[in-house]
Amino acid sequence: MAVPTRKTSHARKSSRRSTVWKLEAPTLVTCPHCGELTAAHRACTNCGKYGVGKKERQVIVQKDA
Repeated sequence: MAVPTRKTSHARKSSRRSTVWKLEAPTLVTCPHCGELTAAHRACTNCGKYGVGKKERQVIVQKDA
């Protein structure tokens, strides 16, 4: 069974993993009620509504202090 003769350095190990951890910008959509940009499939942080039509819901949104 093959065994590495030297320890893999932290820089070499990290460079292999560098593309795994890249973040992507979140997808934003406009709220149909107030027009504010919000994350998709989340309650609006401005008005607290979620959904359209019969599936519309009012959600209590706690804003960070």
